[in-house]
Amino acid sequence: MNKAIVTRSALLVLLSTVAAIPAYAQEPVPSETAAEDRDDVIVVTANRREENLQDVSGVVQTLGADQLRRDGISDLRNLQVAIPGLSISNQEGNVEIFIRGVGSANSTELGDPGAAPHLNGTYIPRPRGLGLMFYDLERVEVNKGPQGTLYGRNAVAGTLNIITAKPRLGEFSGYAQAEFGNRSSYGAEGAINIPVGDTLALRAAAYYINRDFGFKNVSTGAPASDLKPAGLEENYAGRLSLLWEPSDQLSISIVGDYGKETGTGYPGANIFSAVQATGLRPDKLNLKNVVYRGLQGEMENELWGVQGKINYDFGSFGAELTGSYRSVDFYQVNASSEGIDYPGRDLSAVLYDNYSGNFWQTQSKSQVYEARVFANEDQRFRWNLGGFYFNEDQAVGYLALADRGYCCYSGTEFTMPDVQGESYALYADGTFDVTDRLRILGGIRYTDEKKSRYGIGGNWALTLGGEDFACCFATRLGTEGFRPNLLDRPNFDVTGINTPQGLAQFLIEGIKTPGLRDTLIQQIGSIANGTNPNGTCIDRPDIDNGFVNCPAAANGGFSYANLTIPGQQVGNSAFNFVDWRAGIELDVSDDNMLYAKVSTGHKSGGFNDSFNGSTIPETFSPEKLLVYEVGSRNSFDAFGRRAVFNLTGFYYDYSNQVFQDLTCINLDSTQTPPVCNGYSLVNRNIGASRIYGAEAELRLNLPGNFGLDVNAAYLDTKITRGVVADARAQDFGAGGNSPLISLVGNRLPLSSKMNVSARLSQWFDVGPGRLDWQALLNYRSSYYLSQFNEDDIVFLSGARQTSLAAGFPDRQKGYATLNLGIGYTIDNFRLEAWASNFLNEEVSQKALVGSSLNIRFLNDARSYGLRARVTF
Repeated sequence: MNKAIVTRSALLVLLSTVAAIPAYAQEPVPSETAAEDRDDVIVVTANRREENLQDVSGVVQTLGADQLRRDGISDLRNLQVAIPGLSISNQEGNVEIFIRGVGSANSTELGDPGAAPHLNGTYIPRPRGLGLMFYDLERVEVNKGPQGTLYGRNAVAGTLNIITAKPRLGEFSGYAQAEFGNRSSYGAEGAINIPVGDTLALRAAAYYINRDFGFKNVSTGAPASDLKPAGLEENYAGRLSLLWEPSDQLSISIVGDYGKETGTGYPGANIFSAVQATGLRPDKLNLKNVVYRGLQGEMENELWGVQGKINYDFGSFGAELTGSYRSVDFYQVNASSEGIDYPGRDLSAVLYDNYSGNFWQTQSKSQVYEARVFANEDQRFRWNLGGFYFNEDQAVGYLALADRGYCCYSGTEFTMPDVQGESYALYADGTFDVTDRLRILGGIRYTDEKKSRYGIGGNWALTLGGEDFACCFATRLGTEGFRPNLLDRPNFDVTGINTPQGLAQFLIEGIKTPGLRDTLIQQIGSIANGTNPNGTCIDRPDIDNGFVNCPAAANGGFSYANLTIPGQQVGNSAFNFVDWRAGIELDVSDDNMLYAKVSTGHKSGGFNDSFNGSTIPETFSPEKLLVYEVGSRNSFDAFGRRAVFNLTGFYYDYSNQVFQDLTCINLDSTQTPPVCNGYSLVNRNIGASRIYGAEAELRLNLPGNFGLDVNAAYLDTKITRGVVADARAQDFGAGGNSPLISLVGNRLPLSSKMNVSARLSQWFDVGPGRLDWQALLNYRSSYYLSQFNEDDIVFLSGARQTSLAAGFPDRQKGYATLNLGIGYTIDNFRLEAWASNFLNEEVSQKALVGSSLNIRFLNDARSYGLRARVTF
């Protein structure tokens, strides 16, 4: 019999510079000799207006398009090598962003990002496919710390804003580039700017890449040995931008984009058995040698969107209207595995004929609208007044299949055809010049949001009796060719389904295409059509556990057939909150500014999966962050050129923090005492943390055409409240119960104490052209991948075991990465060579840690190549 009811929530967790580096932002034309043009003026929009980065109080780090390319940063995740305190990972196609240890790892429809992603200043609610926007850019801005007043929704950790290149009036220009690299990678990118008269311009850009992330399939048995490993990608995208300025007062822009990701998906690999078998820490194992089996991993993500902006200058103030519509359609068949290879493992003993796996489907259609009026820059009081509206319509599907079980059958489905989210906000913000050198700033924002969901969630379960009521026959589901219905199900109302015929029919309706060797439809099809209430017994070696036989006197059926289907899932939540900020700025001189400010941010609340009779709280409230920050921004002369040194200190009070906790969802009250035989991971507001740290930036122009840029971040995090069930010690012999563990004193996941990025660059003339080179070194000290911080495990029996001995190490050791680049430019032609992760460091960027599972999601392996680029 099944030891415990396994829910989707459990599976998702258990299976499942003047800124940092200087940028050459807003170049008037694409510049290929910008290595010598290290201008002191870098423009950012952190305060919803264009201003010199040195005039912004706070930490905003920006990288221009040329700098990104030279750094070898062609993938969104690689931004973290240039921006200390930033962590970006990809879990099952979901981009998860953390800044200074704050973010969100809940990637389901119940969750929201904790660091708000934006495209051209417009909020993106579902960052799947965010990397497809990473071409023909002007710059990327990372705004650290809560931005609740001006950027609002889910900007509790900060914002990441991808700003695309804009059309240029009166100019015919563009570029084309092609590249190839190791691991059979190749790609192309280009853009063309077309003037249409004096007031209108169009810009068209396109992008293509074919690459892999360095995983290897080490399976030895057929057909698994022929499976393509995870991480293979073939992506393409296009963007069309329009700018119309019929007068000096009016500006209208429209941006439309389309992109498609295809490949083998982004699942992690379970290292639990490798650690237990060898006693080795993950850094002593090759985490990219994966033992794949089952279905071929597949991923397809199609997204498109359109943005519009109207800006009118009334003289002393301006007005801006923006609107955005974005569609995401994601589907993935997980590349399933039996963990990783390790010293001494007998790969020939692996059961490759195992098609346990996971299927994901996500559809999102979101709209964002904003109206804003603001004072122009020549005013003593520079203010913003605005209104914001957001609406999202989601449909999500998830199916986990368990093949080759000893007996019975249990799978998990959570499919929600109707998930609604809505939010509106009103805000005011301003900066007032008290004197020529003293300014005060403040802002406030009111947010109201609500969510709702309708669908199904829970277990597929079959218990099929053999001769003399022996338990029991297994069921195979998900073999070669299988596809689930998920969102194409004909019915999601299970409230009236309570007969064996109805249960069987509902299970069969979850299958779009049966697998070649599936047995479910054969076994229960006769129950669904009414011809045999006990189904059709088949006896096959791969479903017979060795001691059950078909009953001789059951009309060809089983001796009994007990079926379970998912339950109805209905949830809703509604919250409102206020964010604010206040601060002071003092210009000690024309080149030196001191500032101090206090600000708040919130991350959206929500609701949990619901189960009849469970004690799960229906909703969880928004998280709140209160931040105190002081700093200075300084420009000065060094070696006859301008230099920059900035320093910031901060303290975070993180309250109402959400931790996931194991909670009973199926209590058998017929026993004395009552016994729980089903658990789920649940979101609860049971945590609090404090964070403090400092960031420093130095930018120097040195003799000999050298440039040196150093950015350093120190971060100290500590959980101050939080007691949860220890999912690592879940005891299925005790009904799935787990001991409690206190998290107090632990560090927040993904929070390194030290993170330093340093870039050394140089240029010099050679022959008819110019040669430039650079080296970007990033050091990051150790961090933990889960809230447990490798604490010892104390089981229900009282026995104690180290996390390593139990198979749950979750500490990523400190490491250094090195990106290299060299380029030669003659007129409008440039040839570049680059190397990313040159030292080939293998790094865990995220982990799912739970019962018998320690799943790792990794960085990209070493990549290098050549690129040719022509501008015109």
